[in-house]
Amino acid sequence: MFAFKILNIVKLGQHLKPHRLFKSKLPAVHITQTRLKNDLYEPDYLISMEPDEPVYDCLNLQLKGYDFTLLEACQSQIHRYAEVMGLQVEECWATPAQQLKVQRFKPGGTALDAEYQLNVYERNVQVTDVPAWALGTLLRVARAVLPEGCTLRVHEHAIEHEEIRYVPDNQLIDLKQQLQDMGGSRAEKRKQRR
Repeated sequence: MFAFKILNIVKLGQHLKPHRLFKSKLPAVHITQTRLKNDLYEPDYLISMEPDEPVYDCLNLQLKGYDFTLLEACQSQIHRYAEVMGLQVEECWATPAQQLKVQRFKPGGTALDAEYQLNVYERNVQVTDVPAWALGTLLRVARAVLPEGCTLRVHEHAIEHEEIRYVPDNQLIDLKQQLQDMGGSRAEKRKQRR
């Protein structure tokens, strides 16, 4: 149907032949008129009623995977793309690896077939003041550079995420407990006397 319309237009153009219609030799004048946005009158109340662009305050892009080198390379790419997009990257950090013990049993029984030790690594990229239009683009880019076997989660930053990233010093905790068992530090004893 569309092809027939094009053929009819071509035939019509051959019959009309523009040089037959215009036998006078007048110079051709081309007028181009551009309209600017300011040419249109828009009342002030319409401009003030425009919705504000939604902005996300502080977001964490959490990457998890089994291969630390791939995960770190992916995190650095996301960091670089966020900076190229003009987003403010607040911090990037790694959390301690989770160690998983996976056991595979023989079919229909409780006998152990194989046992695996897996480490789940985590990297985080924290971006602040992200406009809504940029978040969609950043997530598409992050999904595109995400290697196989890795997962991406996006969530707002919370205090729990801050506490997870620090590795507890077991030796320091034991020493503090011993100090408490012995009666506390000198500074605490002075406070109790007053």
